[in-house]
Amino acid sequence: MANALRRNVAIIAHVDHGKTTLVDALLHQSGTFRANERVAERIMDNIDLERERGITIMAKNTAVHYRDLLINIVDTPGHADFGGEVERTLSMVDGVVLLVDASEGPLPQTRFVLRKALERGLAPVVVINKIDRPDARPQEVLNEIYDLFIDLDASEDQIEFPILYTNAREGTASPDVATPGADLRPLFEAIVEHVPPPRGDADAGLQLLVTNLDSSDYLGRIAIGRIFNGRIRVGDPIVVMKLDGTQQETKVTKLFAFDGLRRVDIDQAAAGDIVCVAGIEDITIGETVADPEHREAMPAIAIDEPTVSMIFGVNTSPLAGRDGQYVTSRNIRDRLARELLGNGSLRVEDTDSPEQMKVVGRGELQLSILLEMMRREGYELQVSRPEIVTREIDGVRMEPVEELVIDVAEEYQGVVIAQAGTRRGTMTKMVNHGSGRIRLEFRIPARGLIGFRSQFLTDTRGTGIMNHLFAGWEPWHGPIPSRTTGALVADRSGAATAFAISNLQDRGEIFIDPQTEVYEGMIIGENARANDIDVNVTKEKKQTNMRASTADEAIRLIPPRRHGLEQAIEFINDDELVEVTPKSIRLRKRILQANMRPRRESA
Repeated sequence: MANALRRNVAIIAHVDHGKTTLVDALLHQSGTFRANERVAERIMDNIDLERERGITIMAKNTAVHYRDLLINIVDTPGHADFGGEVERTLSMVDGVVLLVDASEGPLPQTRFVLRKALERGLAPVVVINKIDRPDARPQEVLNEIYDLFIDLDASEDQIEFPILYTNAREGTASPDVATPGADLRPLFEAIVEHVPPPRGDADAGLQLLVTNLDSSDYLGRIAIGRIFNGRIRVGDPIVVMKLDGTQQETKVTKLFAFDGLRRVDIDQAAAGDIVCVAGIEDITIGETVADPEHREAMPAIAIDEPTVSMIFGVNTSPLAGRDGQYVTSRNIRDRLARELLGNGSLRVEDTDSPEQMKVVGRGELQLSILLEMMRREGYELQVSRPEIVTREIDGVRMEPVEELVIDVAEEYQGVVIAQAGTRRGTMTKMVNHGSGRIRLEFRIPARGLIGFRSQFLTDTRGTGIMNHLFAGWEPWHGPIPSRTTGALVADRSGAATAFAISNLQDRGEIFIDPQTEVYEGMIIGENARANDIDVNVTKEKKQTNMRASTADEAIRLIPPRRHGLEQAIEFINDDELVEVTPKSIRLRKRILQANMRPRRESA
């Protein structure tokens, strides 16, 4: 035992089951904030995108005091695309709080994070949250959790987990579902009692594994990690055991520990502590900080392979460089290199062209979040349709397959099953809880999910819930139909007019407003048929000697269909690109000149 007064615990759950809200309540009830202090909701979600979308993207550390103990808590993302964050943070902790929604029960990401935790031998504390929901079914959910533990080959010790029923929004926990709790004291007690103190030898040689990175304008790069053995003091000489086998000698200039949401200066720390070490250049995730006399590296952190790739390139459209501050390939390459430092689940590969980079990640959402962050930072670029990473195993072409779980109202089950079927999905399970909603489970190729979400939300009138998780590699499933409709493509540059748009509305759905600046090759709408049509969207009504060109201006236009970044990426075909700038998201053809473009014939 390294330190009996420490507990290191991660909160793991599926997306939107209430992890960050529970951390809020733990921080409030541990006395982290003053009584009169104004605190935002979901305070751990401190990135703008996290607040807007209501999801956690980056894992974050905090620490709370309970009695005379310090409990280090890691808030992890709940979405499968950010699983790399979860895998890293589990190496820092000795136990997990598994949070499950009292109505939805265990979902794919619950299985994913729990499997990783059980493989590491971590002690689980099960929390069934949102017990105040009108459709809560805590007893059935508990049975599903037991089934999940058995399914994942949990040990006897791991299956003997404590169970708590919580309402994170109200900040209450109780060991008995029939007896409402008053505060979160039962949860604190369960963590203290069931999560073991950290193991390690404070008198051995230093071993600190870097699991996260941060940066500061004053201190440079900050390495966050757990000390497994030994001690570390400010001013000590240290050796960074690099991933490529080299060794970098330096010394500790600053040392911090977590206290609530703050980092506090400390002079020394020992085995079992989670600390931040500042001032080490070029340190990256997975490297070990050791002392010069005991140069022993920790085992590298294993992270699942990425499965989806996109080409990021310099914007080559006629409107390039108008919005963005960073537009060159060097700017984009430097930004991606910075992202790689803190994100172990991404890879960047060179392509035939120096102006294009292949970015490989866990899923569409992860790559679209990266693009959204880049455009908000002033970057301008163009990206291709997502493609699936394949591999050859014993001469057979293999592709990634996902486990897809869908919750829909009964009346939509037919259309959803049909949609999944056209994308080579095979239904494996169907459960009707009797509440008017049905849970469908499919095994589907990962490329079948590209563009599926927007179609699914349209089919279910926005009421469906879908979650998916990487399930393994299978032989190639055969062709999957892409978008069946063509595009309306501008055939010249200029400003779009209401007159031209009103005449084109019968052809299909329009994406732009009047006065939008367009260029040849820009996609301005979706054709109702399968072929592409080049159209003049800048056409004006001619004036005559009897009538001004602005006469009969009372044109009725159907509101245009606006594409967010994710919808745009899902919409495009292989011969199309998305132009991403700080102010605009435009769709365009790869080849802008109409006479150079191969024809896309109607079906």
